Amino acid sequence: MAKIESNIRRIGCVAATAAIILCPEISRADESGISFWVPGLYGSLSATPTTPGWSVATIYYHTSVNGGGAEAASREVQVGRFSPTVNVNLSVALSGQADLQFIVPTYTFAEPVLGGQLSASVAGIWGRNSASVAGTLTGPLGNTFTGFLQDALVSYGDLYPTLKLKWNSGVNNFMVYGTGDIPVGAYNPNQLANIGIGHGAIDFGGGYTYLNPTTGTEFSGVGGFTYNFKNPDTQYQSGIDFHFDWGVSQFLSKQVFVGFVGYAYQQITDDFGQPAVLGGFRSRVLGIGPQLGYIFKIGDNQAFLGVKGYGEFDHANRPSGWNTWLTFAISEAVPATVTPTKHLVTK
Repeated sequence: MAKIESNIRRIGCVAATAAIILCPEISRADESGISFWVPGLYGSLSATPTTPGWSVATIYYHTSVNGGGAEAASREVQVGRFSPTVNVNLSVALSGQADLQFIVPTYTFAEPVLGGQLSASVAGIWGRNSASVAGTLTGPLGNTFTGFLQDALVSYGDLYPTLKLKWNSGVNNFMVYGTGDIPVGAYNPNQLANIGIGHGAIDFGGGYTYLNPTTGTEFSGVGGFTYNFKNPDTQYQSGIDFHFDWGVSQFLSKQVFVGFVGYAYQQITDDFGQPAVLGGFRSRVLGIGPQLGYIFKIGDNQAFLGVKGYGEFDHANRPSGWNTWLTFAISEAVPATVTPTKHLVTK
């Protein structure tokens, strides 16, 4: 049993390296229905401490979404097809698909910071994103505009630095994080599809993981807020967003766990600079789905392979659909002797 408990904790260390900050243009909310935060980014084992030293995670992310009304019209206005002041009947449909790869090197410090474990990472992204808008808009004078717009792009995205600080106290694990968007990725306000988001953003939050190595039971929740800076190309500023990701899992053995994941995303303040016809353009979406994780060794290193998927529902002012995440992470071997992280609660 002790060996199984040790392996479950190692799975937590390796899997946690895969919880990174990624923000592709197709992620949907705020300006043109696009957000900095990708719902579902965090999940099981998010707040568990990781192995000190270097680690790297790579994630293949696929999403397919559809929408209509305000989110489709906002894309038409963005690319200059219609005036932002025109009063229109939003009778259009939007669809998008993305296949993206994320690479995230992370360094976890061995020496405690504020009694916890500090890690730093920078995420990069590249891949293909496509979007299309089809339908008819009717103007205030009865003018109708019918047509089809489509864009596709293969390029690189923004950079996403992240700092995390974690604490452990028995089965309880706590985390705070800070992250942001450095807008250096491919972005053109006149295109429907981009990889970068065209503006900076900062995001702060915290999380909790319950992990019982004896029973193999785990559940996690991570919540945070995003502040978006003004897009210098469009003079548009998205509102403040709240997001909450969660995961529950059960270890079937020392190497395998199964469970469920989900998220809630809600914009809590209005956008600024949007066309009047869109109103406050506050976005919302919920998602839920299954997950599966597997731990194994590559030489002396620990590796993790995981897959999870989400179906979306109850959306507003953003396209919705489904998305899948395939994660591979590798970290340095767990040392025979590790300087213990100080607990929040000591006796």
